[in-house]
Amino acid sequence: MKFAVMGGTGLIGSQVVKNLNAAGHEAVPHSQSTGVDVISGQGVDEAVAGADVVVNLTNSPTFDEASPAFFQTSMDNLLAAAQKAGVGHFVILSIVGVDQVPELDYYRAKTLQEEILAAGPIPYSIVRATQFMEFMESVLSWTADSDTVRLPATPIQPIAAKDVAAAVAEVSAGTPLRGIRNIAGPEIFPLDELGRITLSHKGDDRPVVIDPTAGMFAAVKGDVLTDMDAHLASTRYADWLS
Repeated sequence: MKFAVMGGTGLIGSQVVKNLNAAGHEAVPHSQSTGVDVISGQGVDEAVAGADVVVNLTNSPTFDEASPAFFQTSMDNLLAAAQKAGVGHFVILSIVGVDQVPELDYYRAKTLQEEILAAGPIPYSIVRATQFMEFMESVLSWTADSDTVRLPATPIQPIAAKDVAAAVAEVSAGTPLRGIRNIAGPEIFPLDELGRITLSHKGDDRPVVIDPTAGMFAAVKGDVLTDMDAHLASTRYADWLS
């Protein structure tokens, strides 16, 4: 099959392209760097022409109130082009529990993206993943200073980007789910504990203080970002760190 992978040069997209091509398909990466702009529409029709499947891994450049407009416009442009090209399967990557955190602009935006896809004209699949292990550095930096790292005790179930890419490639090459598949890492940690493990591995002796108001994950209530009934990946956090 032929795949148009939008956002195909990023952390997940580049690995999805590699996995699909290794499986004998033709997966072509598209991004702004290849001349495709999902907001202006430049190059979108050409990118999806002849594709059997569109995998949309593009992401909003911000996590704030501007993010819903990004997903509205990009999905409108991509779905219109995909319908015109006769694409038979449209796949997006989302977040486990995304519809349970309306307090966050970005999570509302991703929920909107899911709703646009589900209401659209093309058979679809939504892969929801838990938080990427690769993002822990950013999470720590949001609420850290030279002396202390402040984190809430939000339950997190980290998954490696390579496992996310493998799941996205598998779903993309299959029959449209017309629904959602949850994928997650094999372990759940309070975010503050995950912070301590990460800092210890780096030889960083700053203490991690539990602060229920610190950072983006402070808005998360309960364990909605975890799912032990999801398709569980095999990579454990300690093994990924090493």
